[in-house]
Amino acid sequence: MQFLSDVLDVPVDRPTILETTALGAAWLAGHKAGVWPDMKGFAKRWSLDRQFNPMMPPAVRKKKLAGWRSAVQRTLTK
Repeated sequence: MQFLSDVLDVPVDRPTILETTALGAAWLAGHKAGVWPDMKGFAKRWSLDRQFNPMMPPAVRKKKLAGWRSAVQRTLTK
C-alpha cells in the first residue's frame, strides 16, 4: 500500500476489513435477501485501519514510472 501511495502520489486508505471482494459479494447477497436495502447504509460500516501517505521523492517516482512505462512498452512490441 505504501508503494502504491508513493507511485500514485496520493494517500491510500486501507479498511479494517481487507477482504473487500468477499465483502462485496456478501453485500450483493444481503441486498438481494433484503438484509442490506441500500448501499449507503452498508457503507456506513466501513472503517479506516490505516492511511498510507506518499513519501517517495519526486525524482525517484519519476524514474520508477519511466522504468514501468518502458517495461510495458517492451511487452507491446513484437
